[in-house]
Amino acid sequence: MMDPDQSVRIGVALYDGVEPIDLGGTLGVISMASRLLPGLSAVTIAEHAGPVRCAGGLTVIVAHGFADAPACDVVVVTGGPGWRAQSANAAMLAFLRGLDATRLASVCTGALILGAAGLLDGRKATTRRTAVGTETQAPLTLLAQAGADAVAAQIVDAGGPVTGGGVSLAHDLTLHLIGRFYGEAARDAVARLIEYDRAFAANRSALGVVTE
Repeated sequence: MMDPDQSVRIGVALYDGVEPIDLGGTLGVISMASRLLPGLSAVTIAEHAGPVRCAGGLTVIVAHGFADAPACDVVVVTGGPGWRAQSANAAMLAFLRGLDATRLASVCTGALILGAAGLLDGRKATTRRTAVGTETQAPLTLLAQAGADAVAAQIVDAGGPVTGGGVSLAHDLTLHLIGRFYGEAARDAVARLIEYDRAFAANRSALGVVTE
Protein backbone atom coordinates (compact mmCIF):
# COMPACT_ATOMS: atom_id res chain seq x y z
CA MET A 1 0.00 0.00 0.00
CA MET A 2 1.27 3.45 -0.89
CA ASP A 3 1.55 6.41 1.43
CA PRO A 4 -1.52 8.67 1.06
CA ASP A 5 0.79 11.57 0.24
CA GLN A 6 2.50 9.73 -2.60
CA SER A 7 1.68 11.17 -5.99
CA VAL A 8 -0.79 9.36 -8.25
CA ARG A 9 -2.14 11.11 -11.32
CA ILE A 10 -5.20 9.78 -13.15
CA GLY A 11 -5.86 11.07 -16.64
CA VAL A 12 -9.44 11.22 -17.90
CA ALA A 13 -9.81 11.10 -21.69
CA LEU A 14 -12.78 13.08 -23.04
CA TYR A 15 -14.27 13.84 -26.45
CA ASP A 16 -17.33 15.48 -27.98
CA GLY A 17 -20.36 13.39 -27.08
CA VAL A 18 -18.95 12.00 -23.84
CA GLU A 19 -21.57 11.14 -21.23
CA PRO A 20 -21.48 13.61 -18.27
CA ILE A 21 -22.21 10.86 -15.73
CA ASP A 22 -19.02 9.07 -16.80
CA LEU A 23 -17.06 12.28 -16.43
CA GLY A 24 -18.68 13.19 -13.11
CA GLY A 25 -18.44 9.70 -11.70
CA THR A 26 -14.71 9.58 -12.38
CA LEU A 27 -13.61 13.11 -11.52
CA GLY A 28 -16.10 13.42 -8.67
CA VAL A 29 -14.75 10.35 -6.88
CA ILE A 30 -11.17 11.52 -7.37
CA SER A 31 -12.02 14.97 -6.03
CA MET A 32 -13.57 13.54 -2.87
CA ALA A 33 -10.83 10.91 -2.51
CA SER A 34 -8.13 13.58 -2.52
CA ARG A 35 -9.42 14.73 0.87
CA LEU A 36 -8.16 11.44 2.28
CA LEU A 37 -5.38 10.87 -0.25
CA PRO A 38 -3.74 14.26 -0.84
CA GLY A 39 -1.29 12.80 -3.34
CA LEU A 40 -4.11 11.81 -5.70
CA SER A 41 -4.97 14.12 -8.59
CA ALA A 42 -6.70 14.07 -11.96
CA VAL A 43 -6.11 15.75 -15.31
CA THR A 44 -8.45 16.01 -18.29
CA ILE A 45 -7.17 15.11 -21.76
CA ALA A 46 -8.74 15.40 -25.22
CA GLU A 47 -7.50 15.62 -28.78
CA HIS A 48 -7.15 19.35 -28.24
CA ALA A 49 -7.21 21.41 -25.07
CA GLY A 50 -10.24 23.64 -24.65
CA PRO A 51 -14.00 23.13 -24.83
CA VAL A 52 -15.52 19.68 -25.23
CA ARG A 53 -19.28 19.40 -25.69
CA CYS A 54 -20.75 16.49 -23.75
CA ALA A 55 -23.90 14.54 -24.52
CA GLY A 56 -26.86 16.57 -23.32
CA GLY A 57 -25.20 19.90 -24.09
CA LEU A 58 -22.85 20.42 -21.14
CA THR A 59 -19.51 21.97 -22.18
CA VAL A 60 -16.33 21.36 -20.20
CA ILE A 61 -12.90 22.90 -20.62
CA VAL A 62 -10.21 20.26 -21.03
CA ALA A 63 -6.75 21.10 -19.72
CA HIS A 64 -4.53 19.10 -22.08
CA GLY A 65 -4.41 17.94 -25.68
CA PHE A 66 -2.89 14.66 -26.74
CA ALA A 67 0.33 16.44 -27.71
CA ASP A 68 0.99 17.91 -24.27
CA ALA A 69 -0.71 15.35 -22.02
CA PRO A 70 1.34 14.81 -18.86
CA ALA A 71 2.52 11.39 -17.78
CA CYS A 72 -0.24 9.61 -15.88
CA ASP A 73 -0.30 6.51 -13.72
CA VAL A 74 -3.47 5.49 -15.56
CA VAL A 75 -5.67 7.05 -18.26
CA VAL A 76 -9.41 6.38 -18.09
CA VAL A 77 -11.34 6.48 -21.37
CA THR A 78 -14.87 7.61 -20.64
CA GLY A 79 -17.98 6.52 -22.55
CA GLY A 80 -20.92 8.17 -24.23
CA PRO A 81 -22.66 8.34 -27.61
CA GLY A 82 -19.57 9.96 -29.11
CA TRP A 83 -17.71 6.65 -28.83
CA ARG A 84 -18.55 5.73 -32.44
CA ALA A 85 -16.84 8.81 -33.87
CA GLN A 86 -13.86 8.27 -31.58
CA SER A 87 -13.54 4.66 -32.70
CA ALA A 88 -12.72 6.05 -36.15
CA ASN A 89 -10.64 8.99 -34.90
CA ALA A 90 -7.03 8.30 -35.89
CA ALA A 91 -5.69 10.79 -33.35
CA MET A 92 -7.54 9.14 -30.45
CA LEU A 93 -6.51 5.64 -31.52
CA ALA A 94 -2.87 6.65 -31.93
CA PHE A 95 -2.84 8.31 -28.52
CA LEU A 96 -4.20 5.19 -26.83
CA ARG A 97 -1.87 2.85 -28.72
CA GLY A 98 1.05 4.95 -27.55
CA LEU A 99 0.28 4.23 -23.89
CA ASP A 100 1.16 1.17 -21.84
CA ALA A 101 -1.92 -1.07 -21.93
CA THR A 102 -1.58 -1.74 -18.21
CA ARG A 103 -1.93 2.01 -17.62
CA LEU A 104 -5.26 2.23 -19.42
CA ALA A 105 -8.80 1.88 -18.14
CA SER A 106 -12.29 2.55 -19.41
CA VAL A 107 -15.79 3.00 -18.17
CA CYS A 108 -18.96 2.12 -20.08
CA THR A 109 -18.58 2.45 -23.86
CA GLY A 110 -15.06 3.79 -23.47
CA ALA A 111 -14.14 0.11 -23.79
CA LEU A 112 -15.37 0.17 -27.38
CA ILE A 113 -12.81 2.86 -28.17
CA LEU A 114 -10.09 0.71 -26.61
CA GLY A 115 -11.43 -2.18 -28.67
CA ALA A 116 -11.23 -0.13 -31.86
CA ALA A 117 -7.58 0.58 -31.03
CA GLY A 118 -6.96 -3.18 -30.87
CA LEU A 119 -6.06 -3.01 -27.19
CA LEU A 120 -8.65 -5.55 -26.05
CA ASP A 121 -8.10 -8.23 -28.69
CA GLY A 122 -8.48 -11.62 -27.00
CA ARG A 123 -8.67 -9.98 -23.56
CA LYS A 124 -11.48 -10.16 -21.05
CA ALA A 125 -13.29 -6.83 -20.89
CA THR A 126 -16.66 -5.36 -20.01
CA THR A 127 -18.90 -2.44 -20.89
CA ARG A 128 -22.57 -1.48 -20.71
CA ARG A 129 -24.81 -4.55 -20.97
CA THR A 130 -27.96 -3.14 -22.57
CA ALA A 131 -28.88 -1.16 -25.67
CA VAL A 132 -30.60 2.20 -25.20
CA GLY A 133 -32.38 4.65 -27.46
CA THR A 134 -31.72 4.00 -31.14
CA GLU A 135 -29.02 1.40 -30.46
CA THR A 136 -29.80 -1.92 -32.13
CA GLN A 137 -27.14 -3.95 -30.32
CA ALA A 138 -25.92 -3.92 -26.74
CA PRO A 139 -22.43 -2.46 -26.30
CA LEU A 140 -21.33 -5.73 -24.67
CA THR A 141 -22.23 -7.54 -27.90
CA LEU A 142 -20.34 -4.97 -29.96
CA LEU A 143 -17.32 -5.38 -27.70
CA ALA A 144 -17.27 -9.10 -28.45
CA GLN A 145 -17.56 -8.37 -32.17
CA ALA A 146 -14.53 -6.08 -31.84
CA GLY A 147 -12.41 -9.02 -30.67
CA ALA A 148 -12.63 -8.86 -26.89
CA ASP A 149 -13.64 -11.70 -24.59
CA ALA A 150 -16.67 -9.73 -23.44
CA VAL A 151 -18.11 -10.51 -20.00
CA ALA A 152 -20.82 -8.88 -17.90
CA ALA A 153 -19.06 -7.61 -14.78
CA GLN A 154 -18.65 -4.70 -12.43
CA ILE A 155 -14.93 -4.54 -13.21
CA VAL A 156 -12.54 -6.58 -15.35
CA ASP A 157 -8.91 -6.35 -14.23
CA ALA A 158 -7.20 -9.22 -16.01
CA GLY A 159 -3.76 -8.00 -16.98
CA GLY A 160 -4.52 -5.49 -19.74
CA PRO A 161 -6.63 -2.34 -19.63
CA VAL A 162 -9.04 -2.29 -16.67
CA THR A 163 -12.63 -1.99 -17.88
CA GLY A 164 -15.73 -1.00 -15.95
CA GLY A 165 -19.37 -1.64 -16.71
CA GLY A 166 -21.97 0.87 -17.76
CA VAL A 167 -22.74 4.44 -16.76
CA SER A 168 -22.86 4.78 -12.94
CA LEU A 169 -20.15 2.14 -12.60
CA ALA A 170 -17.71 4.98 -13.27
CA HIS A 171 -17.76 5.28 -9.49
CA ASP A 172 -16.86 1.61 -9.11
CA LEU A 173 -14.09 1.74 -11.70
CA THR A 174 -12.50 4.77 -10.04
CA LEU A 175 -12.73 3.19 -6.59
CA HIS A 176 -11.13 0.04 -7.97
CA LEU A 177 -8.23 2.04 -9.38
CA ILE A 178 -7.79 3.82 -6.06
CA GLY A 179 -7.60 0.39 -4.43
CA ARG A 180 -4.87 -0.69 -6.86
CA PHE A 181 -2.74 2.33 -6.00
CA TYR A 182 -3.48 2.88 -2.32
CA GLY A 183 -4.84 -0.44 -1.09
CA GLU A 184 -8.29 -1.77 -0.27
CA ALA A 185 -8.50 -0.01 3.11
CA ALA A 186 -8.05 3.37 1.42
CA ARG A 187 -10.52 2.40 -1.31
CA ASP A 188 -13.14 1.42 1.25
CA ALA A 189 -12.56 4.61 3.23
CA VAL A 190 -13.24 6.66 0.09
CA ALA A 191 -16.37 4.61 -0.63
CA ARG A 192 -17.64 5.41 2.86
CA LEU A 193 -16.74 9.08 2.47
CA ILE A 194 -18.89 9.39 -0.65
CA GLU A 195 -21.59 7.17 0.92
CA TYR A 196 -21.20 4.64 -1.87
CA ASP A 197 -19.91 1.73 0.21
CA ARG A 198 -23.19 -0.22 0.16
CA ALA A 199 -23.74 0.30 -3.57
CA PHE A 200 -20.13 -0.65 -4.29
CA ALA A 201 -20.48 -3.87 -2.30
CA ALA A 202 -23.86 -4.66 -3.88
CA ASN A 203 -22.51 -4.18 -7.40
CA ARG A 204 -19.54 -6.38 -6.58
CA SER A 205 -21.85 -9.08 -5.24
CA ALA A 206 -24.26 -8.93 -8.19
CA LEU A 207 -21.84 -8.41 -11.09
CA GLY A 208 -18.45 -9.43 -9.75
CA VAL A 209 -14.85 -8.48 -10.45
CA VAL A 210 -13.13 -10.57 -13.12
CA THR A 211 -9.38 -10.93 -12.60
CA GLU A 212 -8.46 -13.86 -14.83
